[in-house]
Amino acid sequence: MSEYLLEMKNIKKVFPGVLALNGVNLKVAPGEIHALMGENGAGKSTLMKCIAGIYKPTSGEVIFDGQVQEPYTPAEALAKGISMIHQELSPVLHRPIMENVWLGREPLTPLRLVDHRKMYNQTKEVLKEIELEEDPASLMSTLTVAKMQMVEIAKAISYNSKLIIMDEPTSSLTEKEIKQLFAIMRKLKSQGKSVIFISHKLDEIYEIADRVTVYRDGSFIGSEKTADLKVDRLINMMVGRDVKEMFPKTACPIGEVQLEVKNLSNRKYFRDVSFTVRRGEILGIAGLVGAGRSEVIETIFGMRPKSGGELFIDGKKVEIRRPSDAIQNGMAWLTEDRRQSGLFPMLAVQLNIAIATIPRFLNRVGLIRESQLNQSCTEFVKKIQVKTPSLDQRVENLSGGNQQKVLVARWLMTNPNILFMDEPTRGIDVGTKSEIHRLISRLAGEGKSIVMVSSELPEIMGMSDRIMIMHQGRVTGIVENRKDLTQEELMAYATGTIDEYKKSKGGK
Repeated sequence: MSEYLLEMKNIKKVFPGVLALNGVNLKVAPGEIHALMGENGAGKSTLMKCIAGIYKPTSGEVIFDGQVQEPYTPAEALAKGISMIHQELSPVLHRPIMENVWLGREPLTPLRLVDHRKMYNQTKEVLKEIELEEDPASLMSTLTVAKMQMVEIAKAISYNSKLIIMDEPTSSLTEKEIKQLFAIMRKLKSQGKSVIFISHKLDEIYEIADRVTVYRDGSFIGSEKTADLKVDRLINMMVGRDVKEMFPKTACPIGEVQLEVKNLSNRKYFRDVSFTVRRGEILGIAGLVGAGRSEVIETIFGMRPKSGGELFIDGKKVEIRRPSDAIQNGMAWLTEDRRQSGLFPMLAVQLNIAIATIPRFLNRVGLIRESQLNQSCTEFVKKIQVKTPSLDQRVENLSGGNQQKVLVARWLMTNPNILFMDEPTRGIDVGTKSEIHRLISRLAGEGKSIVMVSSELPEIMGMSDRIMIMHQGRVTGIVENRKDLTQEELMAYATGTIDEYKKSKGGK
């Protein structure tokens, strides 16, 4: 028998105008958790789609379970024992959990009708394996994104596959759910099954992976045991340079208060939230999932109705009932979920950038002045360093990091004074993170007011001038100087235990 369950040899994949994979290799042993690392656009997801039968390699050899494979379809991949959990979820929202798990392979009665009782019981067993206490008959639309992700994991396990590919499975999970996922991965490993794990979070890689393979710009860079690979070397392999400053926060002149929020409330999500943001300042908003951070921003921006409170811009009271009001008042909003509420995947890069400023480029009869639109979009593509073959490229074909840059370019074209950034580096590699952080710092230096929500404590503490922490819809503290705050203290604010924490430290 072969030493490896999967071998990919000299895999090349060419799309029109793009060399996505340039002769890459991958070897995965049985019973191994194998991490794939690389910047956005490195070719990781493309290679996984080649393994899963979604793409056919342009050239190269695939050996699975000791046999050379001819090109195969996704259904044939499943039959061989290969399943994949995709980065972008696509559940059938208005159907039950059990139908989503067994879609296309429903258990049948002797009369060839769907056996709903058997399907229900089988689903219950699979959900029990991952400790997901949901009724199999519940609609997918009633679940949170994190629970939808867990259902996808349950579906992959239900195939009883030899190889499970997990593409960014932790991006929507809480810390507790991530621990649960890792327990499942270790269980699969103990059963002799292999897992390919893609993540941009270095701490996760070092906690769970046996081996790491690194790609860069569609090329194979190297493969090493995780225990033998130091963090600085891993980062250097990924980006081809040393990323010394992950949080390049530069000191900026802080001006007058530009935005003041007084006792803002939303009946369902938060109450009595008050804070100020000054010109040139980065205000970080921290808290655990469900604290109400994103909902506060969405309410300010007119995405949700407020049940109370006031907003002031440059000392003048404003009423914002819809996003267009916010834009007219110099606000911009980088959404938390770029795929669901930010991008238009099927449209070109140009239209995704210009969509918020189209009226600016219309002539007297309502037609778009193409030359001016192209010139302006090109300027921002260069300014933000978006990697795209052309402005006509569909935005869905760009890497996650470049999709995020497209959204940043869109809002900068509106020339905002106040910029809300919700999880600005989620799902982005370390190199692009550093670029986004540098851009945020530069925008603050231009006198813009930045409000940044992030679940990553190092990002909040590394980039913010001041930090506001929330817990269960309330502000538990505003720290005026980030240098006075430890991660331990921040978590105490975020869990509502700051008084107990201070007592344990002698009341300091």
